[in-house]
Formats: sequence, C-alpha cells, structure tokens
Amino acid sequence: MAGTDAGAKAQIKGLLLQTLTSPVASARSSQMSSKQLLKHFGYLCEEVSPDAADQDQVNKILTAVVQGMNASEANSDVRLAATRALYNALGFAQVNFSNDMERDYIMRVVCEATQSPEVKIRQAAFECLVAISSTYYDKLATYMQDIFNITAKAVRGDEESVALQAIEFWSSICDEEIDILDEYCSEFTADSDVPCYYFIKQALPALVPMLLETLLKQEEDQDLDEGAWNLANGWGTCLGLVARTVGDDIVPLVMPFVEENITKSEWRQREAATYAFGSILEGPSADKLAPLVNVALGFMLSALMKDPTLETPPIITAENCQQYFTVLLHSMKDVPNVAEKACGALYFLAQGYVDAGSASPLSPFFQDIVQNLLMVTHREDAGESRLLTAAYETLNEVVRCSTEVTAPIVMQLVPVIMVELHQTLETEKLSTDEREKRSELQGLLCGCLQLVQTLQKYMAQFYQYLEMGLQNFEEYQLRNGILEAYSGILQGFKSSPKTQLLMPYAPHIIQFLDALYNGKDMDDTVMKTAIGVLGDLADTLGVHAGLLINQSTSSLAFLEECLASDDPLVKESAEWARIAISRAVSG
Repeated sequence: MAGTDAGAKAQIKGLLLQTLTSPVASARSSQMSSKQLLKHFGYLCEEVSPDAADQDQVNKILTAVVQGMNASEANSDVRLAATRALYNALGFAQVNFSNDMERDYIMRVVCEATQSPEVKIRQAAFECLVAISSTYYDKLATYMQDIFNITAKAVRGDEESVALQAIEFWSSICDEEIDILDEYCSEFTADSDVPCYYFIKQALPALVPMLLETLLKQEEDQDLDEGAWNLANGWGTCLGLVARTVGDDIVPLVMPFVEENITKSEWRQREAATYAFGSILEGPSADKLAPLVNVALGFMLSALMKDPTLETPPIITAENCQQYFTVLLHSMKDVPNVAEKACGALYFLAQGYVDAGSASPLSPFFQDIVQNLLMVTHREDAGESRLLTAAYETLNEVVRCSTEVTAPIVMQLVPVIMVELHQTLETEKLSTDEREKRSELQGLLCGCLQLVQTLQKYMAQFYQYLEMGLQNFEEYQLRNGILEAYSGILQGFKSSPKTQLLMPYAPHIIQFLDALYNGKDMDDTVMKTAIGVLGDLADTLGVHAGLLINQSTSSLAFLEECLASDDPLVKESAEWARIAISRAVSG
C-alpha cells in the first residue's frame, strides 16, 4: 500500500481517524472492543506505509497501544493485542523515539511486558525489543544494562519460545554492529549514518559466558546441526555473530570452555565445546587463533570426533594431517550422532584437496577411508542421524576427488557398489517411507558410479541396473540419480578410444528419454538432467547419436521445450545440448 495514490491515502487517514475516535481510549469501552481495536491498529500499521499517517495520528495510535500494554491493564488478551500492535507500529515511531521522555516511556512499558505472567505477552514483548534493536539501534545506549538483565533471566529460566526471542535480540545487535563496522572499513569510510556504540564488546564478559552456558542445554533428542531451531542452536548462531562483531576479543573467553568440556564423558559437553570452537572461527584473526589451536591440538582432534569444524583448513597441515584422518576414521565407529559428523568432516576435507593432484594428502589414506565409509553403510544403526546418507555422500565426494594414484582403488569399488545397487533393486513390499529411503540410497549409489571414469568393464552389468531403475518413473530421486549416472558415464567415455562400447546402449537411452518426455511428469530437476544426458550422448557419440536423435519420436521436441523453459538452469543445459546435438545431426 506504500504506492497508493493520494485519494487512497486520504481514505486510509480517514479510517485511522475514525478508529482513533472509537472507544479504545475511553474508560467506558469494553475489553472486547479494546482488544479488537488494538488488533485493528496492528493490521493497519503492518499494511500502511508510515507516510500515510500524520504525526498526530501516530501519536494517538502509540498512546492507545502503549496504554493497552501497560502493566495496569488487567485483561491479558488486551495487553497481548496491544503488544503485538506495537511491534507493527514501531516503524511509525521515529519522532517518538527521538523524544527522550516518550522513548523512555515506551521502553519501560516494553521491558515491563517481558515480565508478564503470560508467556505469549512475554514473547511478543521480546519480539518488540528485537524490532527496536534494528530500527532504533542508536537510541538504546541507556537501556542496555536493563535489557541484558531481562534477556539473561529469560534465557536461564523462561519458556523456550521466550528465550529464543531474548537470544534474537543479541543476534540483531550483532547484525547492526557488523553492518556499521563494515561501512567503517569499506572504501567509503567517510560517513556512516549511525555510530557504532560497541554494545557487544561492552557486554562481552557477561554475554559470552551466558552463551556458552546455554550451549550445554541440549535435550536428549536435540542435535545442534539438524535444523531444529532450539536454544542451543540459537545461542550457537549468536556466538558466531558475536565473534564476527568483536573479532580477537572473543577467543580468550571461549577457549577455556572448549578445553574444559572437550574431553568430558558427557556427549552434550563435548558437542557444545566443539560447536563453540567452530562458531568463533569467522571473526578472529588467524594469528590469534593459531597459537591457541596449536596448544590445544589434542583437544581439537577430540572436537573433530564430536562436531567436526569444517572451516579450518589452515589448522590441518602436512605435519598433523595423519592425526586428523586417524581421528576421523576412528570417529566413524562412534555413536551415529558422532559418526555422521566425522563423515561430514571427511567430505569437506576431501573437497579441499580436489585440485591437489597426485600429491594429495588424501592419497595415503584413500583405501582406509573408502573401507571405513563402506563399513558405516552396513551398520545396523546407519539409519539414525542421517548417517547412511552422510556416508554415501562422503564416499561420492572422496571418489570425485580421487587421483591417478588412487584410480585402482576406485575400480575395486565399482563391483561393490554394483552389488549394493542390485540388492536395492531386488527389495519388494516396502512401506512408503522405506521406498523413499530406498530411492535416496539408489540415487546415491548411482551418483557414486557416475563419478567413476573407467566403467567400460562393467558397462553391460551396470546398464541392467540403470534400465531397471528407469522403469520406476514414480521415483523422482532414483530417476534423477540414474540419469546423472548416465551423464557421468557418457562424459567419462568421451575421452576414451572405446566409445563404441556405448553404441549398443545408445538406442535404449534415447527410448528412455522419449518415455520420460511423453510421460509429461518431469520436474525441473529431472528435465535439466535428462536434456543434459541427451547433450552428453550427442557430444560423446557424435554422428552416431545424430542418427538416433533424428529417428527419435520426441528428442527435438524435448529440446525445444527445454529451450523455452522458465527455469534458467534447464534453459542453460538445453543451450549446451542444442550445440552438441546440432554438431551431431549435421555430421
């Protein structure tokens, strides 16, 4: 509504005035009408641009809302409606927040509301504080001590929904100060509109211990990295923002916590310690971190067993590389929650050496890594904590980062994966959930095979599995994984003198693509992969593929549809395929 014309704005103003003259400000108004009118204020403020209301109207709105929030308001529904209305009205209150007396009154009422007996009111009040922290950062200096006290109280003893908003207040302050400091450090250093008050730096001695204390508050079924937004995750994220805000100053406050908890027998303490260490890696200088890491290398190795920090390549050197791999391989035998993290660490360590060539530090450990990952996939508890998926994803990445030195080991892996794939295709009578998991596993297995560049020896056997899989048109993930496997095989054969080995299978590939197109049930992901396979086929087999494409019932129509797609990735794939197909067809 910000772009409404003058007439519409006049109507809005009229509605505001009409509402403001309603019984909300009257002692005679009913609690129900007050509640509804306060909700109405909130909706209006949410939808209307601040320039649609005059300052006197804003003053009346804020007066009505803040009165409704007051601790003297006996009806909790009215107080909740007023608190939520204030959240939406804050954008209108620039003038009011510039007035010391008015700002003090608003802040007092908001802070009092954080102590309400009602959980929803407390949560809504903290949401107001979060909004105030970003909108009126430069007005907060005189209130920060009180705000710290009430946020600390909420974090240590309130309901999680309230505590999370208390956390968010400090994260929001970090965001503001990071932006301000970035402006100071930019090439346009001259003038930042808002000065930095260094609230986080001032609060650091009390704030960081509170953050670390809360990291230990994990429930039995919580995991710090599974995406559930809980207190441990909230404070962990906040700790990372604090590190980015204050840099080196956070290191001496966090390292004692890491050293104390990293070797504890209780997994919550070990995981909290490693999560804390990982959270502060962005912000402090390498010089500040390096001596502490070197002193605590034993602790860090233990940390990687529990929550591998994947952004620490400078810490892993030629001298300690063997220690890290030894610890990570050992960690794969730990409980699923820990083993999954070890797989994740290996994934990124392998990725870090993708361009290392034959000198890759990964090479001496390659066979042990592959064997341990395969052992993980056969664990009885591999279905827990995403462990099975993590193991196969890591195996795929390790294979992708293989070198000529490790090629023989990769070739030994092929028949093993073929057996695994065969076993999944033989499974019958599965529940919907089991079928989804099987589909994911088949896609991961095919993804591994797609990365192997020397599949000629196994092509006939592998083709049988691909053909069986492609018949399962309802299995999107499996279908896409198999198409990606075909794409990898075709690309692998392109530089081989044995491309003729693909000729017997090329007509069947075209038939599969025709069937996919005629089925008209492809999503954009499958469409992108399928047109890529058609392009790979043309690029690898050249004129031989051109003949098959010309004979196809739908290949060219499929190409045209992909070229006209609204999805940029599909269109990009189709543009490349068009060039390859054009060359193949023209001979």
